[in-house]
Amino acid sequence: MEVAVVSLAVPPPCHLVHGGPNTSPSPHPSPSSPGRMQIRAFLLLLLLLALVLLAATAEAGKNKKEKAKKDGSECEDWRWGPCVPNSKDCGLGYREGTCRDESKKLKCKIPCNWKKKFGADCKYKFESWGGCSPQTGVKTRSGILKKALYNAQCEEIVYVTKPCSSKIKSKSKAKKGKGKD
Repeated sequence: MEVAVVSLAVPPPCHLVHGGPNTSPSPHPSPSSPGRMQIRAFLLLLLLLALVLLAATAEAGKNKKEKAKKDGSECEDWRWGPCVPNSKDCGLGYREGTCRDESKKLKCKIPCNWKKKFGADCKYKFESWGGCSPQTGVKTRSGILKKALYNAQCEEIVYVTKPCSSKIKSKSKAKKGKGKD
């Protein structure tokens, strides 16, 4: 490692630099003064350091992209299985996929309040609930398939039922009752 020794020279008297004893000194020092040279050298060193750092980060980004390509696959026709929870029937789990002779596992999650009948990969657009059937005591609504994730086998139309409410939620009857008092 070499160490540069910088010596600061005392500038010559003003009358030698600026043309004589009777001339006024220039407000700007000469561009070749030692102080200016040091500042220029420092700025050049700073610029060089910035370029080296920029080149290093660009190389690091390039390596990450190459690594992602190695981990990825050229295959585009992946067939994915259902999400299988790690325990019970909901929560975190995994799904397996195959493409030609390759296979992968992806993390997935089945919400615990999900309708198990449809599976988490079938997304439906549901209509409003229908009226309560007096014979069965349930109300029904239908859902039309909106999206099938991971090539899931989904029914085009599904029907959901739930028990009718035992409470009568008619606000108009409650208001009429209050008005009679």
